[in-house]
Amino acid sequence: MTTSNKPVIDIEKLNLIFETPDAPVHALNDINLQINSGDFVSFIGPSGCGKTTLMRVIADLETPTDGHITVNGMSPKEAREQRAYGYVFQAPALYPWRNVQKNVMLPLQIMGLSKDEQMERVKKNLALVNLEGFEKKFPWQLSGGMQQRVSIARALSVEPDLLLMDEPFGALDEITRDHLNEQLLRLWDQTKKTVVFVTHSIPESVFLSSKIVVMSPRPGKIIDIIDCNLPRDRTLDIRESPEFLKIAHRVREGLRAGHSYDD
Repeated sequence: MTTSNKPVIDIEKLNLIFETPDAPVHALNDINLQINSGDFVSFIGPSGCGKTTLMRVIADLETPTDGHITVNGMSPKEAREQRAYGYVFQAPALYPWRNVQKNVMLPLQIMGLSKDEQMERVKKNLALVNLEGFEKKFPWQLSGGMQQRVSIARALSVEPDLLLMDEPFGALDEITRDHLNEQLLRLWDQTKKTVVFVTHSIPESVFLSSKIVVMSPRPGKIIDIIDCNLPRDRTLDIRESPEFLKIAHRVREGLRAGHSYDD
């Protein structure tokens, strides 16, 4: 478990260089960031700026070239082995031959939990994402938004303190995306999880976050870290408020300062 006086994620002077046949690619440059318990932190920046790479470093799916990172006071490898986080990918990544219940149950089976414990966790987490009654449906019978909610329930089923979400709503239409944004905020409020969220959308980053990390094009640097002190129980109507628009303007200015609109 995390302690209140230590950040959940602590990153200092982190760099990542990919070696390629042509030339080295400097993906992340001098990243310094702290994420505290209960934060909802969005990474925003242009395509190729290293948002997902930084999340993959946190998840121990990429190894930094140098620098320091801890997750729950451990190395990312130790955190991964202790299942300290759940990961929600851009695509739902559901097995088409397994129904909703069995897709959510999969990591619990791998963990070797009892059947009763598996069923209890499946029921609880499907309720959290408002999918009660869909246990026996197969992925192909669900909308894209519902499939992504199954993916979120699966990530939550391992009961992590930390939820990593890599642009999970990017492929959805705007109406569905707005609805899932509202649901995700309620979920965050109910579970008190620490959430790290990758997005390309300025309105989405402002609406969801308690903190926004603005990144530059490659080599990925942090241009600005913006506190988003909107009410936790915010609704979509808040997007018309002066406070919301002021934060969105600061995000946009940060992206412009990083030349994010250059091809």
